[in-house]
Amino acid sequence: MIYAGTYTRGSGGIHRIGMADGTGALSGGEVAAECPSPSFLAVGPGGKALYAVNEIGDYAGARAGSVSAFARGADGALKPVNVVSSHGSYPCHLTVTRAGGHVLVANYGSGAVAVIPVLSDGSLGDASCVIQHHGSSVNQARQERPHAHSVDLDRANRFALVCDLGIDQTLIYRFDASGGKLLPHDTVYAAPGAGPRHVAFHPNGRLVYVINELDSTIGAYRYDPAAGAMKHIDTISTLPADFKGASTTAEIAVHPSGRWVYGSNRGHDSLAIFAVNPATGALRPVGHAPTLGKTPRHFSIHPGGRFVLVGNQESDAVLVFRIDGANGSLAPAESRVSIPSPVCVLQC
Repeated sequence: MIYAGTYTRGSGGIHRIGMADGTGALSGGEVAAECPSPSFLAVGPGGKALYAVNEIGDYAGARAGSVSAFARGADGALKPVNVVSSHGSYPCHLTVTRAGGHVLVANYGSGAVAVIPVLSDGSLGDASCVIQHHGSSVNQARQERPHAHSVDLDRANRFALVCDLGIDQTLIYRFDASGGKLLPHDTVYAAPGAGPRHVAFHPNGRLVYVINELDSTIGAYRYDPAAGAMKHIDTISTLPADFKGASTTAEIAVHPSGRWVYGSNRGHDSLAIFAVNPATGALRPVGHAPTLGKTPRHFSIHPGGRFVLVGNQESDAVLVFRIDGANGSLAPAESRVSIPSPVCVLQC
């Protein structure tokens, strides 16, 4: 089952899509749950719960967004459970702990990250921890204040990595599951004006890749899971050398085999493809695949590694591409479904 999060235009919310495993053919696209601008989605362990950020700035009369919880039926139907404050404005990303006891949320507008407990009845409680980032960076139009853009836990759930586009930092927090707290641990600095947006861990758990939105680059790092430490390997552009137009990056993902890394370009409207050096973790450019639409804000790789689904935000469509198992290249699977303003594609 596939769910698409959207920016709503007065109606709609989370859409449900079917996919044939053998061919990648898509079907459906109907609204599964109505809620305002569910721009990022995640499922809990066992797939019985789904959570969505609501990327708004006025929840319950406060300068805050919200997080919605849904119970997920065996047929993929979503039943609303409850909605709570994200304790910051315009939340844009969230992740669920491995045990399912907490949801971690990044608030882009206010630059805060929050930990929200999942109660025994499956509902969300009030935040057990809220951390406000501070600072700015060199791009006055986009980095005038903190903008927390993503929060991801490592495999052991001991450390959380938070990309803050506004201050050019990936902040590493130790995660205290017993108290639902984030404890400052370390900071990784990007180049001024880079704008860290999202991270993707390699399947081996010892490499992590950071996609930088504003300068269209990917930073490769060695990751020490015991120490919660990142060590820079190299940084590489996501754009062709001869591209002269305006473009920003969005999503990043590592193939389940660990052999390739993909990053989306909005403006160039492509997925950049890189081969992973198995000895060093460094990236080598393989090529670019046009996404056949405008503004590929998000994409996800099928768990089997054969397909990638791309949400073209400004073309109102989700498309399927086949992944070549020999070289990681992409080819259109000639299947699409119309979804208004798709900005997250979740496969579960």
